[in-house]
Amino acid sequence: MRRILFLALLFLPFSPIPAAAGEVTVAVAANFTGTAEEIAEAFREETGHDAVLSFGSTGRLYAQIIHGAPFDVFLAADEERPALAIEEGYAAEGSAFVYALGALVLYSADPDLVDPEGAVLFHPERFGKLAIANPRTAPYGAAAVEAMTALGVYETLAERLVEGESITQAYQFVATGNAALGFVALSQLVGEPGGSRYEVPTDLYSPIAQGAVLLKKGENNIAARAFMSFLKGDTARKIVGNHGYRLPS
Repeated sequence: MRRILFLALLFLPFSPIPAAAGEVTVAVAANFTGTAEEIAEAFREETGHDAVLSFGSTGRLYAQIIHGAPFDVFLAADEERPALAIEEGYAAEGSAFVYALGALVLYSADPDLVDPEGAVLFHPERFGKLAIANPRTAPYGAAAVEAMTALGVYETLAERLVEGESITQAYQFVATGNAALGFVALSQLVGEPGGSRYEVPTDLYSPIAQGAVLLKKGENNIAARAFMSFLKGDTARKIVGNHGYRLPS
């Protein structure tokens, strides 16, 4: 009987689940929300580790990190904050890398408002409020101000601006009609066929190179190190590209 039981167990389907699955806490820039959720799911399926995600503007997340928030990994919307985290002793030396390159889009839920050349910016009489992310804490907001300044319309439009805490909130202002149009992330419009949009030329704003870094709390966390490696791999890169980001070389 024991021999029969042993043979039965021997031929049961084998699933390579890690013996000790762990957990990594990840602070994620708001623009990367949907992408990070898909990556976390693929990460769990491939490694058995869980990635617990917290979202917010890059500036707010960094403020939380320096005040002791229990994050293992930081996915910022810029390169500056990961570099600063290393410089100020909150992150592991040599762990930072660019995981995605963002793109800025002028978008309206009104299919007739934004023309393909973005000329509506020169005709503020055609719209009311213009939404942007907070340029002091959100890189996409800073990029929007750069673009408007380069086009020579910032001073004219400044009184029409409504600031969201993050790029997610800026998008919500536009999607709900609380702002006629706004500067949002291209990644937020993937799979959204409606409305009208103008993809802002990249020479009008500084590159939105989004950096990842392993925080000090995660240095000895196997799941955190596994997540950083996974983010560089083919599965994660494919997901990033599918969500409207350009891929770093």
